[in-house]
Amino acid sequence: MIASDIQALGEKLKTQIGRGIIGQSDAVDLLLIALFSKGHILLEGPPGTAKTFLARCFSACLSMEYGRIQFTPDLMPGDVLGTNFFNFQTSQFLLTKGPIFTELLLADEINRTPPKTQAALLEAMQERRITIDGETHILSDQFMVVATQNPIEQQGTYPLPEAQLDRFLFKHEMAYPSAEEEFKIVASHALGTGAPSMEELGIQSVVTREELNAACEYIGSVKLSDEVIDYTIRLVRATRDRPHHLDVGVSPRAAVAIAVAARARAALNGRDYVIPDDVKELAAPAMCHRVVLSASAEIEGRTAASIIADIIAETEAPR
Repeated sequence: MIASDIQALGEKLKTQIGRGIIGQSDAVDLLLIALFSKGHILLEGPPGTAKTFLARCFSACLSMEYGRIQFTPDLMPGDVLGTNFFNFQTSQFLLTKGPIFTELLLADEINRTPPKTQAALLEAMQERRITIDGETHILSDQFMVVATQNPIEQQGTYPLPEAQLDRFLFKHEMAYPSAEEEFKIVASHALGTGAPSMEELGIQSVVTREELNAACEYIGSVKLSDEVIDYTIRLVRATRDRPHHLDVGVSPRAAVAIAVAARARAALNGRDYVIPDDVKELAAPAMCHRVVLSASAEIEGRTAASIIADIIAETEAPR
């Protein structure tokens, strides 16, 4: 497999997703980059902006096991991971696997459950394995979390811990559609009150597990020059040199993740080498959720997005 093959896979996926999703091209691009980077993505936006529906359309295009968890305030870690039950007939403990035992996991409204339950995902997202009662269970190498959350200002939500946010490759804010896009949405969905099924939309799997494995293996060979690595590191380290605005900067884990994602973006654009624009385009969705604003920045009305935008503008890219 070569870069042009991965580009063709990406176009096939976009075509299928486009059968159900109108607009949201930035979200679709980040989903594809996360998929080929073996990363996780967090989609945030007000209710009704197609966060869950996008994840469903995305999963329908792939030959991967799909699972969904609807996060609620009373959800417990065992409801996510599973539980060992004692079988009195065999005098042995039997594991009832939770919904996390899948390949593509939709964590819907993840911030509606307390941090204790959110933490059940930490080991799985970082190491693709989970531990139940001291026993380790290995998940698929393609295990991917697509999480959705409502804005934290809404009732009944809990902020995600920094350690969990750092495990998401990207965080993307789903915007309201344009007037033209909203017209198309209403015109195409006005026949029923519920979301149409994947069969009704004609969305089908177009990428096999073998093709996905081959694509991910190729992406590891995409050329990443020392100059681009240095540019990535300068962007990341700049977030740690702004104590007036940021109490917590971006982690080394993020620097590695951005480099991998830049390789995936290059391949999806038909290139076998990374250019500075790959890093520049991914820096904001990869870093904004990983920083913590200082009190003075909040008083000034600054946002993480505006501060990261300043850093990107001020950091010179290699020619």
